[in-house]
Amino acid sequence: MVDSSVVLNGQTIAYTAYTIAIMSVMAWFAVAVTKKGKGTIVKPALFYTWVGFLVVIGVSLHIATAQTIPWKHMDLNRREITPDKVFDITVENHKFNLPSEELLIDVDDKVMFNVTSYDLTYGFGLFRQDNSMLFQMQVVPGHVNDVMWQFLKPGIYTIRSTEYSGPAGIQMIEKDVVVVTAKE
Repeated sequence: MVDSSVVLNGQTIAYTAYTIAIMSVMAWFAVAVTKKGKGTIVKPALFYTWVGFLVVIGVSLHIATAQTIPWKHMDLNRREITPDKVFDITVENHKFNLPSEELLIDVDDKVMFNVTSYDLTYGFGLFRQDNSMLFQMQVVPGHVNDVMWQFLKPGIYTIRSTEYSGPAGIQMIEKDVVVVTAKE
């Protein structure tokens, strides 16, 4: 499984370049519409060729980046995967109730987080030490809310709610409670 930060950086570069290319079409059109005099800056065939090229690139980009999503294989094949650890977490009254003070995980463990809400819709996100998000899911009352993840390197993670659940939801942070260590 590829680290989600690598995917995020790669997709940021790819989609930024694609957005700039799309903006070039808008600039091209704006110049053509506002130009005084006769004629056009560009022939319609060239314009539509460029638009067609951007459509092909956009669809290709989406297909290619769909293959880089780190959790895709695990999520699609979860019936055949047995997690190494399962953590049952409940949420109620704007508070995460963890099964222990720290959730201890070994590197390469496949971990299932089962999160149950008894009152509101919350988010369940794991965040790195630099405050970037590793993953997140929505936690809806009355539904199965679980995510399976494989941790590839040691680290300490914070759990945060990633959904707005009222003003008290801002305080829904369990700092440094997920600890991933190298196997001995």
